[in-house]
Amino acid sequence: MIDEDDMKHLGRCVELATRALETGNPPFGSVLVDEHGDARFEDHNHTVGGDDTQHPEFAIARWAAANMTPDERAAATVYTSGEHCPMCAAAHGWVGLGRIVYASSSEQLAAWLDDMHAPPPPVAMLPIHTVVPGVPVEGPFPVMAEAVRELHRRYQDSQT
Repeated sequence: MIDEDDMKHLGRCVELATRALETGNPPFGSVLVDEHGDARFEDHNHTVGGDDTQHPEFAIARWAAANMTPDERAAATVYTSGEHCPMCAAAHGWVGLGRIVYASSSEQLAAWLDDMHAPPPPVAMLPIHTVVPGVPVEGPFPVMAEAVRELHRRYQDSQT
């Protein structure tokens, strides 16, 4: 179940997504939290340089593989402003990370992009469970999703 600490970490993800937007990147931000509730790693999109694999969830998976034991990874939670794309979901599964909590869903993002007449991503927006069955997942959360939608609107406006 979602609690006050979960909402605090999701709020940080929205802050990181805002930072991404401010640096010209698509607005995505993520935080890795260990089983004790401590944030161990955080990041935002860094795709503006042309490498579209520089997603924060992928960076979290790489960092966790290098810095946490398998048991620590399984007990950790990844918080993110948007549901993992298939690349990031696969990375999450391959390194054995635990729970995922996201503010907005891939389904919501697809609808927002369509409403904004923006091009769809080059990769299908699949639900996490399609890519990594069995990972505990919670989201979306309407209050946070609305803030994320606004960030995506601002990003799309900056692209025209």
